[in-house]
Formats: sequence, C-alpha cells, structure tokens
Amino acid sequence: MKLQRIGELGAERPIVLDGDHAYDLRSLTGDIDGDFLAADGIVAVASALAAERLPRIDLAGERIGAPIARPHAVWCIGMNYAAHAAESGSAPPQTPVVFFKTPNTVVGPYDDVLIPRDSHKTDWEVELAVVIGRRARYLDTVDEAMNHIAGYTISNDVSERAFQLEQSGGQWSKGKCCETFNPLGPALVPRDQLDPGNLRLRSFVNGEPRQDSSTADLIFDVGYLVWHLSQYAVLEPGDIINTGTPAGVALSGRYPYLRDGDVVEVEIEGIGRARQRCRDATWARESSPSASVEA
Repeated sequence: MKLQRIGELGAERPIVLDGDHAYDLRSLTGDIDGDFLAADGIVAVASALAAERLPRIDLAGERIGAPIARPHAVWCIGMNYAAHAAESGSAPPQTPVVFFKTPNTVVGPYDDVLIPRDSHKTDWEVELAVVIGRRARYLDTVDEAMNHIAGYTISNDVSERAFQLEQSGGQWSKGKCCETFNPLGPALVPRDQLDPGNLRLRSFVNGEPRQDSSTADLIFDVGYLVWHLSQYAVLEPGDIINTGTPAGVALSGRYPYLRDGDVVEVEIEGIGRARQRCRDATWARESSPSASVEA
C-alpha cells in the first residue's frame, strides 16, 4: 500500500496504490495532510481497502504531486553519512546537524527543478524522508519515537552550494530554500511496510550514476533523529525530516553541477523512483510544474 496525491498543482486529490490498482480516497479524506495522519488515516485506508469500499481509478495522464500536503516544517539533517561528511571537508558530526527548508520548497517528484538566478553550483541529494504521524514532544525513548512516524518517502534535497557555503553568513538556508528545491515522492509508504534501517538509495544525472549507498550507513538513524529533535522542538503530524544524503554529490568535485536541461533521478528501494528536469529560473514561465504519468 502506497499513498499518493495526483492532479494539477494546488488541486491534488488523495489516492492509494495497492498492487497494480489505484483507488480514490476522497470518501475518507479531502487530502493527505497532518490532520489525516493524526486521525489514524492510514489505518482507515487499510481497512477500506480490505473491505473493498474504495472506487478504482485510472492514473493515465495524471500529474503526481508531493505525497504530503502543506507540511508545517521541513527538518533537514546535514552530514549524516560519514563519506558525505568527508567529501564536504568535515569530520563526522558528534550530534545531529539540523537546518530547515521552507515548506514552499516542496514540489512533486516529477516537477521541474528551477536553477536559481546567478547559480553556478546547484547540486542534487537523494535522501530518505520521514513523515511524522503523531505530535512528538519530549519523547523518552527511540522505540517511542518510531511510533510517531507515519511513513517514508523520497526527498531530493536540492542545494545551491555557493549560496549555502560562500554567501551563507554562517548558516545554510540561503542555499536550501530556493523555489522547487525539495521534490518529494512519488509515494508515502506506511511505517510498518518498510525497514528504514537498510534501504538502498541512489541518484543519477542524465542517466549516469552518482550516489549509491544504504540507510544502514546513516550516522544517526531514523528513530534517534525523531527522538533527538523532540527534545528541542514539537514535531507536528505531516512534518518532514530529510535524514541526510550519502557521498556522490557535485560538491565532492568529482562531478559537474547541474545546468539547464539536466535530468536528475533519485530512487529508494521499496518506495520508488522520481525524476526532475532542471530549468533556468530566469526564463521559466509562471505556470504549473510539468505533468507526468510516471509512478
């Protein structure tokens, strides 16, 4: 079972994929958002599927949107793979490095990524994204933290490295919050259907392999991150946590940075594959992101 949102930007509707078929969820919820997750919406979907109470739909020609609507926050963990920390010129952190992306960076998994004006160092980063399902505040244990997760999806934590590091003023947000800089999806996989501790994650640029690693190499694992963040802030249902990226990004110096026309693909086993085309923001028109029938 995988949850998705389909339709034009701003008018997405909720669906569930079960095997080879897709089903409309509008009889259960108007959207897949924090309120839906907090009300045990995923359990309700599973029950409705089992009872065969959901209408089947055809996905042909539909745009796939981000699987979560209107997150309150997008939490990000930096340098959470030792090899990526090394290629960034840093030692592995002793405690999680935390930064934010603005929620309006979130776009669909097949939408265009806009290369910012005056950018020369736009980079890709495949990441396992955690979606919070229940409010998390001062959690006592990692086991308790796992019960506050709704599920998992794929994030491309797009970054402009000059903005992030050379023009930062001491923090990373300038290089992380440009428009379209967080493609998300294609699907939300419920927590109990995936082991986040050993998932292969990969990225490709123009069909050529870049990153290839496993979440088994995370310095701070999923449960620890949720527990840790809950000691400093209240995590709300629908919040997203980008858990960090492995080695193999352009910042390493081994690959060129992204340019207009480049195609980035990111995938995580058990969740799916996403694909974004890069466009120059200086000439991109004010329009909805490109549609796709991929899933």
